[in-house]
Amino acid sequence: MNKEGHVLNGALLAIGLGFIITLDPTAGPLVGGEAGVTPAALASALGDAVVKILELSLPITLGALFPDVDTAFGRHRKTLHNLPILAIFLAFPYLFGNLQFVWIGVATHYVLDVLGSKRGIALFYPFESAEYGFPTGVATSSAWATRVTVAVTAVELVVLALVHNYVFALDTSLVEAANLIGATLGV
Repeated sequence: MNKEGHVLNGALLAIGLGFIITLDPTAGPLVGGEAGVTPAALASALGDAVVKILELSLPITLGALFPDVDTAFGRHRKTLHNLPILAIFLAFPYLFGNLQFVWIGVATHYVLDVLGSKRGIALFYPFESAEYGFPTGVATSSAWATRVTVAVTAVELVVLALVHNYVFALDTSLVEAANLIGATLGV
């Protein structure tokens, strides 16, 4: 996919994950139901989701763009090698404590390139130069590129929602998640 597709992917992931992480599916319906939900409770839930979306937007979008750093921005070792960028990376964990979400952006970048682009990616480089992709891919200049990006992102969000609700909460640290999965598998 092209850089616009990866930015769209990152933005849609941040919005989707903001709701996935914030809203508890076991809490019952947001509106209606026996107890019903007050407008204040609904506004609070939506406010929490908006805050989570804002917290996730930067790390996920940066992660979604990271694999294309050399081709998406100016000159390598100049455009992204400066103190303002360093300041963002230094400040973000102190403000939100969620820099771990960068990996989601990187992983979904790979998924989007494998499923969405004609060319695929060299998953095992430098050990093997073969590029892997699916026949579902389109050229980055195709009129279908945005639609494919949205479709792949929707699938990614479904998978992430399943992981979050049935495997481990995505807002746990990667170390805790690995320990939980290891304990589940008996490792």
